Amino acid sequence: MAIGQNKVVTMNFTLKDEQGKIIQTTNNNSPFQFLSGNQQILPKLEEEIDHMIIGSKKNVKIPAKEAYGEYSEQAVQQVSKNNFPKDIELEVGMEFIANSTKGEQMPFVVKEIKNEEVTIDYNHPLAGENLEFDIELVDVRDATVEELQHGHVHGPGGHHH
Repeated sequence: MAIGQNKVVTMNFTLKDEQGKIIQTTNNNSPFQFLSGNQQILPKLEEEIDHMIIGSKKNVKIPAKEAYGEYSEQAVQQVSKNNFPKDIELEVGMEFIANSTKGEQMPFVVKEIKNEEVTIDYNHPLAGENLEFDIELVDVRDATVEELQHGHVHGPGGHHH
């Protein structure tokens, strides 16, 4: 039976790249929770979790195009340092958020700084990466009315932002 929408799904996971390097894990931390059917995790991953039963484990491999997409050179741009606040000491690796003309937030990373020119990259940090998840489904419960209204899972005892 499928988990379906509007459930609080609790899971442990280890995310690895194609070479087996751990990118992120819940080991030694609290399990991860998400509200099913609300685009809070990769669609392909949610599709695989949807058919698991509590206590089961699964290995899920997701190709780059179904994860964070292929790496796009068009998402890399050169901009002037003048586009950044003057009181910030720019460094490679810094992350910022730009707003599109439609008001959408677009995160980017500073890749290179040469004199007055800054190379920025709008690709997701995992773009172009084939991903592998080791999943353990810990629990599934109905979401509360408050969680559904807010669009995210609340911690024990209620609302925590």
